[in-house]
Amino acid sequence: MKTTEIPKRLSAIRQFMEEKQLDLFIVPSTDAHLSEYPPKHWESRKWISGFTGSAGTAVVAKDKAGVWTDSRYFLQAADELKDTGFELFKMGQPDTPDMTDWIIEQAGTGGTVGIDGLVYAASDAKALKTKLDAKGIRLETSLDPFATIWKDRPEIPENKVFTLPDSVAGEPVTSKIARINAELKKVDADGLIIVTLDAVAWTFNLRGNDVDYNPVAVAYGYVSEKETVLFIDPEKLTDEVAKTYKKQGIKITDYNDIFEYVAGLPENNTVCITGNKINYKLLQTIPSSCKIVDVPSPVDLMKSIKNETELKGFRNAMIKDGVALVKFYMWLEKAVPAGEVTEMTVEEKLHEYRSQQDLFVGDSFGTIAGYAGNGAVIHYHASPATSLQVQPEGLLLIDSGGQYKDGTTDITRTVTVGKLSRQMKKDYTLVLKGHIALATAIYPEGTRGSQLDILARKALWENELTYWHGTGHGIGHFLNVHEGPQSIRMEENPTQLRPGMVTSNEPGVYRANQYGIRIENLIVTQEYKKTKEFGTFYNFETITLCPIDTKPIVKKLLTKNEIKWLNNYHKMVFKKLKRYLNEEERAWLKRKTKAI
Repeated sequence: MKTTEIPKRLSAIRQFMEEKQLDLFIVPSTDAHLSEYPPKHWESRKWISGFTGSAGTAVVAKDKAGVWTDSRYFLQAADELKDTGFELFKMGQPDTPDMTDWIIEQAGTGGTVGIDGLVYAASDAKALKTKLDAKGIRLETSLDPFATIWKDRPEIPENKVFTLPDSVAGEPVTSKIARINAELKKVDADGLIIVTLDAVAWTFNLRGNDVDYNPVAVAYGYVSEKETVLFIDPEKLTDEVAKTYKKQGIKITDYNDIFEYVAGLPENNTVCITGNKINYKLLQTIPSSCKIVDVPSPVDLMKSIKNETELKGFRNAMIKDGVALVKFYMWLEKAVPAGEVTEMTVEEKLHEYRSQQDLFVGDSFGTIAGYAGNGAVIHYHASPATSLQVQPEGLLLIDSGGQYKDGTTDITRTVTVGKLSRQMKKDYTLVLKGHIALATAIYPEGTRGSQLDILARKALWENELTYWHGTGHGIGHFLNVHEGPQSIRMEENPTQLRPGMVTSNEPGVYRANQYGIRIENLIVTQEYKKTKEFGTFYNFETITLCPIDTKPIVKKLLTKNEIKWLNNYHKMVFKKLKRYLNEEERAWLKRKTKAI
């Protein structure tokens, strides 16, 4: 995108603000469904600012503009916002003003701030309104400037959807609805409004391709004892899908009918919502005579606990992914010394090898291939302007994943491409120690991810090193690669880890302008042992199948148990992949999984 476009867009939104008598306008990253990755129709923050990261908020004032984003995107945002008229505000840094305080200062008493309530999380909008009200500033929530100023704005997608058979989903829709209704009874609610696209997809065993990388479709849902409604553009349904839903007693109505439906809910109904997972416009549509129960979504918790069929699908997907990765890393080993590798060819080759696998649908996110200094940019994505030639020296970080019809993968490996410094080797070994510490954790029932996070960081902290991202996120089953409600990170999250949850294990360390190191596998919480006196204990099963590079390891920094874990992991990788490989590939994998 040409930076010259951004100042023109800024002028257009400021003209809109003047017409509507607004002092500021706030543009979040999300869509009407509070998605991390929205369909292109709702990529307004990206369009207005030029910043392409998945998290961040743009604020436009009369003569200033800024983008607030977190540490994952500091380097990327600084680069993309240069000469646009937008200033970068680094969240969490001591000298960065709080976004709401900045807005209050710019608006002044009697000022007016605008948002589009359709793409603003209800909990965020309410918190913002409270703070603005206290300062005598009005919040206008019903304006969408992009409907007029974004001339070639993409339409909401109309792609066809498909349903997952029970043999893949492991549970029919009718059973899921019965379970949701049972959960609603526990909180005395009559119905649940489902807004997020992955929650709709899971509830209705529905998949689509309206969003890059995430196999979801634009739709809302409502579940109650009385009726279950799927709000979706009927054009998206084949006759067969429509028939299937009718047979299951699900009512299909137009996508935009959700507002009229919610506005017409019976008096004294109790509606279950999740404040940060419903847009403000929809929340305001709920009749005042209804009672609202705002709790963490019961669907999200159910979705995170995978059934045996889903776990089997994950394991199948890991084998296919592992085979593709063996082929890829064999290619890489020969191609780097030959001078044939750039960060962009890494992405292309990974896609090529994965696409040869059965049931492959697409990548699960944009591949991160960061060589040298680019490896230190946590959510780096190579473009023709930034793509480096991979030289036969140093480290290459590759974070990638695939969507298969039976599971989703997400894996990071940092590989030696040439001569390494002593510091690189030590950093790599410390990251590996953290990865192993988490992989081998044994913990009592009721443990939260925030209580385990230190295990992944301890070896780094002892060497005055750290990383500023979470250690683990939930993974969807042929769904979003990032899903909640569980996580493993320093910030408190009340969700307890439960058997069947699939989470990533990805500590790292990043030295700006030098290199980045991250090692990531997917882990499943499982029951370890029941004791009479101390209750049930859990541990993790590692399911990712790909060698971890042993070249950078400083063996004397590893304990006997850590070496044992690594050797056992490699034994498992070889055992599970060998039958799917030809002789040359098998010999290569045998070398890569050799005990240290």
